[in-house]
Amino acid sequence: MTKYCLLLVVAAGLTAAAGCSSPAAKAQNAAPKAVAKKKLGIRPAGDTEIQPDMTKISSDELKKVYGYIDEHIDEHVENLQKWIRQPSISNSGEGIPESAEMVKGFFEQLGCQTARVYDVGITEWGAPGNPVVYAKCDYGAPRTIAIYWQYDTMPVTQPDAWKQPPFEANLIEQGPYKKVLIGRGATNSKGPELAYWNALMSIKAVTGSMPVNLIFVAEGDEERMDIGLRKFVKDHPDLFAGADALIGEGGGQSPSGSAGVGGGSEGCVYIELTTSGKAWGRGPVQSDIHGSNKRGVDSPAWRHVKMLASLVSEDGNTPLIKGFLDGMEPMSAAETAAMKKAAEKTDMKVAAENIGVARFISEDPFTMLKMQRYGVSFNMDGVWSGNMYAGGAGAILPNKITSKHNMRYVPKMDGLQMVKRIREQLDRNGYKDVELKIIGDVPWSKMSYDTDIARAMTQAYEEFNIPHGEPANYPSILGGYWPAYLFSNQAVGQRVAPVSMPIGMGGAGHGGNAHAANEYYIIEGAGKVYGMAGAEKVAATIIYNFAGKNKPPTAKTTN
Repeated sequence: MTKYCLLLVVAAGLTAAAGCSSPAAKAQNAAPKAVAKKKLGIRPAGDTEIQPDMTKISSDELKKVYGYIDEHIDEHVENLQKWIRQPSISNSGEGIPESAEMVKGFFEQLGCQTARVYDVGITEWGAPGNPVVYAKCDYGAPRTIAIYWQYDTMPVTQPDAWKQPPFEANLIEQGPYKKVLIGRGATNSKGPELAYWNALMSIKAVTGSMPVNLIFVAEGDEERMDIGLRKFVKDHPDLFAGADALIGEGGGQSPSGSAGVGGGSEGCVYIELTTSGKAWGRGPVQSDIHGSNKRGVDSPAWRHVKMLASLVSEDGNTPLIKGFLDGMEPMSAAETAAMKKAAEKTDMKVAAENIGVARFISEDPFTMLKMQRYGVSFNMDGVWSGNMYAGGAGAILPNKITSKHNMRYVPKMDGLQMVKRIREQLDRNGYKDVELKIIGDVPWSKMSYDTDIARAMTQAYEEFNIPHGEPANYPSILGGYWPAYLFSNQAVGQRVAPVSMPIGMGGAGHGGNAHAANEYYIIEGAGKVYGMAGAEKVAATIIYNFAGKNKPPTAKTTN
């Protein structure tokens, strides 16, 4: 090979260069072979026992979208794997800027005319907010859907408990499913969000456009009480003008295959409590000291334990805080009846296994559901101080100890008033020196489901033979905590901006172990639970249903 050809080869990173005089090189490279891409071999239908009723799908466009999803499901799963492999841990900040840019790229691929990462600055409770990613995609459609995402995840607190590395997004068999994806953020909430995005990309690939206009808002603070998003919505309410409905994060099938429509939210307020020798006036005041000094020195750590014990009953389940439940609105007769009906179908053993607990506080299904869905709690999320290394030894008498607490609450309670009651109770119990810091507050939000977006979801369930109940015909919270209060057009615990629209949260597919080890999202479905391809098809169907482009067959009428 000539020196000139060698330079071309090195510069281009090729095995040979066109125009080089070597006969051997010409022979070997006359028809370069592309490296075969390894296929994941995803079966779109998996082992599902249910399938869509195509007689109910009136849109030929939508049928083509289904075919496209099936043909491209391998690369759709790879899209999710790439996102899982990008850490985005809001509590530590790991990967947050990179993930925000990645999300912006997702929106740009959809052809959004506006896609921007916003620096929200310092938030209401003093901490800097993580970036909010906003996009607006105008396709000239009559209706507009806003879509809420969170791109942040929880940290990995117990790496040894994972059967697969949390950021490798490996596919494994997990009976009865032949393929599930294991990874932090798999179900909360990157899997469900990518199912919607893959569906939208499929619609665009098939039609070149979209049946609705889109507004995206993606936050990096969902696991930090939505502090950045709260400020963003307050500062930019005009960016949501024209939205006819909002699709909330997540939404999918239960392990039994049933699905529903949500959109409301319980309230959640988060605090830190800190006991220190300096504020107390006893024990170490400047730093941790040698543990041998406990023989003659007071311990802020033991004081903190006694302080916490003074706030709850002996079993830890009942807050002993005067006025803690002030304003609590009892469940309505309709809500109670619906919950009793759900209790009749609840298997307590399966329900406990689904969230990885030995048992619930109550063994009565109705009481358990009421506590889980409409209860008030005072939880201890974590505590840190002194020698935090597992195993080994090292005598330490800490000078400071901090515990974290989230309180779930319901209409018409006020999270900040609950914090005030805690402060008052601490003072009464003799702990005026204990510092109380508010991390954030997410007020409750109700939602009515007599809406076009709720009907679009219910219609999709019927079209895909997904078991479901009828959406509640009364406003309710119906859901875990998420920042629905920032967007809801129904009653909310606090209105922070003039943004108002009906909300729907729903879809197909399933995942589990949110906030826990071995978080997963089902790739190949089984039984009555759809896999990722099914989740994407249902997402596309919801969009078409809302746009009025997949109208159900007209029933025959008689004159």
